[in-house]
Amino acid sequence: MVIAGLFLKANEVRMVSLSGTRESHELVAAKINKLALNKNPTREEVSQFATEVKAYCGEHQVEKIVMNRRASKGQGAGGAGTFLMEGVILASSMINVDLVHPATMRATDKRTATLKDLKPKTVDLGKAYDLAFELLN
Repeated sequence: MVIAGLFLKANEVRMVSLSGTRESHELVAAKINKLALNKNPTREEVSQFATEVKAYCGEHQVEKIVMNRRASKGQGAGGAGTFLMEGVILASSMINVDLVHPATMRATDKRTATLKDLKPKTVDLGKAYDLAFELLN
């Protein structure tokens, strides 16, 4: 099963796809993707964003999407950009989408950090990787 981790931050989404198990997994996409949506997008830009996410999922045969759960209030609350991108992905996706809380990812990372040999070094790509890793069996 191919799982895509989509890390939403500001008006960008970082995408990492994994297949396999937690003990033995591989990166599906050789090129790791980043998509952006303007802060005040037009209808056409939102439609293009949805098309690009669908194309990525189709090209890599993604069977499940997992995204970071946004904080709705308080420090670190998700802004309008992440809210918009989350809504577009949820509304336009033809495959299952799960939302994972950052605390869940931190707990998994404490238990399984030694299994994450393929984790990208950049922070945002690492978080997208962690999201995909979260749903591996």
